[in-house]
Amino acid sequence: MWPDDLEIVERVAVRSCVRRGAAVDLVLDRGRENRSQFVFTTARGREVIFWQSARTAKQARPGVSLPTARASGQRLEILVDSHEQYAWKFSPQQATTQRRALTAGDSAVAVDGLIVAAVERKSLPDLVATLTSGKLRYLMAELATMPRAALVIEDRWSSVFKLDRVRPSVVADGLAESQVRFPTVPIVFCETRALAQEWTFRFLGAAVAHHDDDRHGAVLERALPRPGPVPASEPSIAEVRRWAIDAGLEVAAKGRLRPEIWAAYQAAQNTDPAELVDDR
Repeated sequence: MWPDDLEIVERVAVRSCVRRGAAVDLVLDRGRENRSQFVFTTARGREVIFWQSARTAKQARPGVSLPTARASGQRLEILVDSHEQYAWKFSPQQATTQRRALTAGDSAVAVDGLIVAAVERKSLPDLVATLTSGKLRYLMAELATMPRAALVIEDRWSSVFKLDRVRPSVVADGLAESQVRFPTVPIVFCETRALAQEWTFRFLGAAVAHHDDDRHGAVLERALPRPGPVPASEPSIAEVRRWAIDAGLEVAAKGRLRPEIWAAYQAAQNTDPAELVDDR
């Protein structure tokens, strides 16, 4: 409800007001600075609204073209968490999606029904809310149970230090603590939603390829013959000479040993003298 003492600065006709995921795109009927966006999210358990102008959004766009090649040379079927309200569709990538309840992450890939990698995505406001509420540690712990996993942020790392509703150092320290506690789950900042989706696509493709390599290597290892026991090293002439002297046998102080000395040594070691070849 508008307050009674509201001061109206300007009245402008609205050309377009469209909801896109968690945001509302607003276009006003005027020549300059006519575009803006409202982002709806939660912070510390409360609903909040962030506003940004077209100038701010433009600064966040890196202006790059995404590649169209397959991830690790294959077309992926990506599992998308059925609880995800505004999930990635992976439309620009060579991938298909399937809705499914995931135990960890928002996107994942499976091989023979076994999930081999998962990725959790967060916008910066959502990341801040998750971190300040203490839920980030549990989220990272769930991701760490996956063979491979990552946390992807749809924003720049520098944006953390532009936060004005929470101390930037709190967020920076929380992310650092989470990364140290769970080193197998990388935290990646990808500037925009499109780049975060592309990074996830490449990560999941690499995970499938790596899993296939590991499985192929395990098959080859099982097919190889098992190695036998390592044969004992043959004694040196000096060692046999010392043994012969201690045993009271007559041996020369230098040079090669007679075959009967080698035979006697082998017999004493419970070995077959015929296996010894005196090539000295």
